[in-house]
Amino acid sequence: MRSILITVYSKSKHKQLITEFRKLTGIFAIVYLLFFNDFTLNAQQYAKLVNPEIGSQGSGLGCGFNYVGATYPFGMVQFTPSFFSPQKGFVVNQLSGAGCPHMGNFPVLPISGNLIHSPKNMEGFKKYKAINQAHAGFLSVDMADHTTAKLTANKRAGIANFKFDKFAKTGTVIIGAGISSTSINNAMVKITSNKTCEGFAEGGDFCGTSTKYRVYFVAEFDRPANTKGTWIKDALLADANHAYGKDSGAYFTFDTNENSEVNYRIAISYVSIANAKENLKANIFEGGFETYQANAEKAWDSSLSKIAIETSNEDRAIQFYTHLYHSLIHPNIVSDENGDYMGSDFKVHKTKGKAQYSSFSVWDTYRTQAQLIAMLYPNESSDMMQSLVDFAEQSGGYGRWILANIETGIMQGDPTPILIANSYVFGATNFDVKKAYKHMKRGATIPLLRSQDQEIRPHLTEYLRDGHTFASMMLEYTSADFAIGQFALQGLNNKEDAEYFINRSQNWKNIYNPKNKWLNSKYPNGKWKDIKDDWREATHKNYFWMVPYNLKGLIDTIGGSKVAVKRLDTLFERLDATYEDDWFAAGNEPDFQVPWIYNWTNSPYKTSEVVHRIFDEMYTGKPTGLPGNDDLGTMGAWYVYASIGLYPSIPGVAGFSINAPQFEKVILNLPKGQLTITGGSTNKPYIQSLKLNGKKFKIPWIDWSRIIEGGTLDFKTSNTPNKNWGKNTELPSYN
Repeated sequence: MRSILITVYSKSKHKQLITEFRKLTGIFAIVYLLFFNDFTLNAQQYAKLVNPEIGSQGSGLGCGFNYVGATYPFGMVQFTPSFFSPQKGFVVNQLSGAGCPHMGNFPVLPISGNLIHSPKNMEGFKKYKAINQAHAGFLSVDMADHTTAKLTANKRAGIANFKFDKFAKTGTVIIGAGISSTSINNAMVKITSNKTCEGFAEGGDFCGTSTKYRVYFVAEFDRPANTKGTWIKDALLADANHAYGKDSGAYFTFDTNENSEVNYRIAISYVSIANAKENLKANIFEGGFETYQANAEKAWDSSLSKIAIETSNEDRAIQFYTHLYHSLIHPNIVSDENGDYMGSDFKVHKTKGKAQYSSFSVWDTYRTQAQLIAMLYPNESSDMMQSLVDFAEQSGGYGRWILANIETGIMQGDPTPILIANSYVFGATNFDVKKAYKHMKRGATIPLLRSQDQEIRPHLTEYLRDGHTFASMMLEYTSADFAIGQFALQGLNNKEDAEYFINRSQNWKNIYNPKNKWLNSKYPNGKWKDIKDDWREATHKNYFWMVPYNLKGLIDTIGGSKVAVKRLDTLFERLDATYEDDWFAAGNEPDFQVPWIYNWTNSPYKTSEVVHRIFDEMYTGKPTGLPGNDDLGTMGAWYVYASIGLYPSIPGVAGFSINAPQFEKVILNLPKGQLTITGGSTNKPYIQSLKLNGKKFKIPWIDWSRIIEGGTLDFKTSNTPNKNWGKNTELPSYN
């Protein structure tokens, strides 16, 4: 069978191609794939469906905090204008969707002409003027001084092409060493030739926590500079080869009279300059910048091709692949070409036959992204899980939010056991399961245990003694307990421990207040607190539903399905809540699974209705098109799952809560087979009927085991609800 690919192009960027496409086919904006018998496919042009500008603008909780620059799937380098200090140039490490200033090391900036004054902290330069083109693995921008910058990346390096104003006759590239998006404690840059330099930076913080990582770099140009030098604060040091400390860097000035272009490559390492040099040497291509760009696009084409969609809605297709792209940026590689990496004990370790990863926004990603990576990329996911186990072995236990192998301690709960359990049941099994469980159990049973200098489970003493603690923290703990129990059973067949932790997960019942019929924090003496107390980043009405493993028990406790539906309907009157609002927050993690709770209330049509409302009201293809921080692919993965009609609702359980998909056809190229989902629509939000492999299927839940090897899910959708489909069915609930 011949492989055929017809690609959706952005109107704004590829209007001519769309016009030609319409003339040839008479069909508007279809992504259509025919696979070979062995499930291989022609995966060209997926990278160009991605619009990195989506989620790159806004403020506060309503901003995606996504960068527009170039990266590689799970790659070490994110080569981009810094989200938090775009005036400083293009940095080499930036978290995708994280809402606090961080990293942003070694900014590089091309300027026309000679450097006359010290760049100081590089804050005196204008932001780039306009984005020419941006897609997965590539960014082109116009600078304010008629300079053009193109960026791409490979696994451990960033590559740039700078084209200077031809009338300026000279062009200068400045490289910040003692400059980042947060604090710098120490830095050094050394010019090693008229076309190379190297150095390091040390320091940083994230959301109020010090992150004193050290990162090294090596940079080179494709031709020698006419002049070079360094700077330290106010002092411009012409012909000096060294600079140290904060607000320091190096510059190279080129003759652009006959050749206005300069190519630049930079590689980093968290271990040494020598390793950065090896990382730079790896994957060298002949052919200049375009060859590196093509390599990055090919990598993204391959990664994104795991899911193919067919849709008549061009905008939704672009949104989908952009969100899938955001899901595949982190965690990112931190091990060098030779296997070295800086461990969480701040000693150098070496991997064998795998990559080491960091950047784990675990409190966020355990809900959606971890499962998606495990499903589509079980090998990479297994290495990520082993990286977490290694982190725990070296630091004393699991973290909640890990940056450059440093536990920041932000957020609440004990999310890493959930993430590992979720990844395991969805296909990531090639890691040390016994050690993984050892650290789960230690963190859940030993009070005051620390990962680096952060307590793993704050207030665990009270939780073990009283059966309750601060409300939202406790609900996170009970989900972790349930996931640990599932992992003990499925990973180790440890029935005794499984029973203990699954039973302990029912501690949510200890904070149910029968007087107000809400979950409610207590004082240690058992007296009820004010209903508004002890809810972090959400209200009691949002966090109430944070019992995903025992929804039947929760619903029965408040009086049954009718009461639950009424409470849910009230929550969904609006979709744009902030932390203090009592309605649904489409951009906030504790609410992510709530639309699917209708499936447990005999009204699954309302799940599909709400999910499609979220698509229509809260997501767009604009730079402001995300309803919240993407959080290292968390929201991206939410969008992917909701789009295909399968949502992983229960921690540590391999299965999906079902909703109407939004695409006419979806093909998941899974490791064990091809799963085809048909019948979705962007404007028909209700399920009329469903067939699994040609047979009627009436339950709004499907076990992963039934589709892991592929098959067909054929939806029939409509504009009017079928209130009987999925009604009076038994869904998983663990009491």
